[in-house]
Amino acid sequence: MAKKKTEKSVMDRIAEANKPVTTGVDEKDIKQWVMIYIMGRGYKVPADLTILTAMEFAGYRFVRGVGCRQGFCGACGTVYRKAGEYKLQTGLACQTRVEDGMYLVQIPFSPAKKPIYNIQKEPYDVSVLLKYFPEIARCVSCNTCSKACPQDIETMDYIQCALRGDFEELAEISFDCIRCGLCAMRCPAEIVQYNVGQLGRRMYGRYGLKKPEHLKVRIKELEAKKFDKELDVLEKASKEKLVELYAARVREKD
Repeated sequence: MAKKKTEKSVMDRIAEANKPVTTGVDEKDIKQWVMIYIMGRGYKVPADLTILTAMEFAGYRFVRGVGCRQGFCGACGTVYRKAGEYKLQTGLACQTRVEDGMYLVQIPFSPAKKPIYNIQKEPYDVSVLLKYFPEIARCVSCNTCSKACPQDIETMDYIQCALRGDFEELAEISFDCIRCGLCAMRCPAEIVQYNVGQLGRRMYGRYGLKKPEHLKVRIKELEAKKFDKELDVLEKASKEKLVELYAARVREKD
């Protein structure tokens, strides 16, 4: 019986889009081209590439802003505009595909001031979020932040949770945030959503979650120096031995 054909994942499709650049192909084998503009200059590149690999095809060499390559590190924030449209759009260069007539601008980073705090000295209520992020009170629920999120996180919803002091729901919704900065870049209220989410998760982890029993057991084992002998062996092992031990490790089941 033939195996049922499964739909390719987003990451598989992104990886395939990178192959023409990473493996090298002859121009005559490329069936479709598009014209993109990088920093105002036009380049003809193969269609269906991601912005990241299209820029490399055009001759750009990245030394920053490309952490994970084809994954979700959040480093390759990009602003672009399509031909005939006035609206600016944002995306991650590793997952957004080029389109004909696309005008691109790379962002080296998204500056956002991060407050300094000690969660052990802060109360577990909404006042801590308003203290360090008073701008959340300016949220007009426009949902621009959610629309900008490459992870499809309901960013506006967790900001509303912050306003209510609902740390558990805030932590749950914002858990997959990769801190790319695209939400803050688009926010008319100048809220740095990912920093709000991080403080909320830290407060919930410190005060809202019960300490799991297996963690208590492990702490006792560490205090009793149960793993010191094994750690000493690893610290003294050669690189070759470490590679051997890593290959022979017991893997957890999915």
